[in-house]
Amino acid sequence: MCCRHGPTDSAMDEDRLYRDAALARFYDLDNGWTDDRSFCLNMARGCASVLDLGCGTGELAIRIAGDYHTAVTAVDPALAMLNLARSKRGAGRVTWVEADARDLDLGRSFDLIVMTGHAFQSLLSERDRAACLTAFARHLAPEGRFIFDSRNPARCEWREWRPALSRREIADPEFGSVAAWNDVAWDSANYIATYETVYLVTSDGHEFRASSQIAFPSLKELKRLIAAAGLTVDTWFGDWTGAPLAADSAEFIPLGRRA
Repeated sequence: MCCRHGPTDSAMDEDRLYRDAALARFYDLDNGWTDDRSFCLNMARGCASVLDLGCGTGELAIRIAGDYHTAVTAVDPALAMLNLARSKRGAGRVTWVEADARDLDLGRSFDLIVMTGHAFQSLLSERDRAACLTAFARHLAPEGRFIFDSRNPARCEWREWRPALSRREIADPEFGSVAAWNDVAWDSANYIATYETVYLVTSDGHEFRASSQIAFPSLKELKRLIAAAGLTVDTWFGDWTGAPLAADSAEFIPLGRRA
């Protein structure tokens, strides 16, 4: 896939799904504890320091700090998500930073850098992705490792983000039953999906709605940008079970270090 002209800003810059507290509150209920978090939690065992980029509501960061007494720094550009993270039990063990991964410079290095939940795909342009990977390299200890995920565009997962296919029910402690669904528009020129997320409170019909964008970079581009950032990949996984990467894998997951 060649370099394409497209948006230069991160999707997180104006994304109400993460920046509006009224919508961010649904995140944990809608997603739960996921395989990527379990994988990275296991990787963090024995690490003295961990950097969680795009930490969201902080579930992984808090578990790493609590389970292993590891020094964890958790970074996210969305204050609404960080506020939710800071309110959780065990949050005091984590250093929370409101910042953008593209220009992050904490002045220190880490044994492990993780970026889960497809946060990497919120970087909509090649320039943004390159800046993020450069930040990875800037913060890695000499023997440190990094890992992140990006969906394989060959799987066309966005086709499943239609109302009939994505409809689900959420049990909210305040609102009770909440119906949720997505809809999507696909930009084939820039490989960007613009998807809408809707939460509808069953009891009174109140609706929360936000539009988001994510990019689907190719494996070829990822390999090139990783190398250009001064990083190298030891293993490519195809999903968060640790399966090896294949042409039809759901994910591109590089586990690597400084070159």
